[in-house]
Amino acid sequence: METIWLAQAKRLQALASTGLHFCTDAFERERLEEIAEIAHSMLAQLADVPLERITGLVPDFAKRYSTPMIDVRGAVIEGERILLVRELTDGCWALPGGYADIGLSAAQNIVKEIREEAGLNVTARALYSVTHKAKGLYRPDVRDFYKLYFLCERVDQVAPMAGFETTEVGFFTLNDLPPLSRGRTIESDLEAAFAFHRGETTQTLFD
Repeated sequence: METIWLAQAKRLQALASTGLHFCTDAFERERLEEIAEIAHSMLAQLADVPLERITGLVPDFAKRYSTPMIDVRGAVIEGERILLVRELTDGCWALPGGYADIGLSAAQNIVKEIREEAGLNVTARALYSVTHKAKGLYRPDVRDFYKLYFLCERVDQVAPMAGFETTEVGFFTLNDLPPLSRGRTIESDLEAAFAFHRGETTQTLFD
């Protein structure tokens, strides 16, 4: 879960971005730009990264009303095992998924992501969880995300295969999990998937 200072710096940045998008007064824009600079500096210090890295993470700054990004993740469960992919970026494991692409529904996005990252053809059966990343035990992020988790099923028996953004694919039990990519997936995401799969939970979880 992110600290109060990170949450406030992100909110300050979002307000500056939205304000600059709509603002037409030159003096007010100058004040908003200063607020944006302060917010970016705060985020850079809190994340311990160069300022350029912060501005690079928000390339659409002040170009639209500032809203959370969407991350879709899919759980494919077979027996007592769940599908995970090993991420190329950090070498750790996560539920397959990623940013939602414009032009596709959330369900279409996760079907595409699982095909690209794990080589499997699936159908999205149910939305089992909607999470605000900032409120979970994920690695802190200077961006803001809603995370959508789908329970998916295979539609054929093609063998899993890593894609361009993954290096390995495998099925794991909850008692034998590999190191997780904690900015993407945490244990509670997997536990919630099994609970929904078993019928122990029948309603979509949300915070």
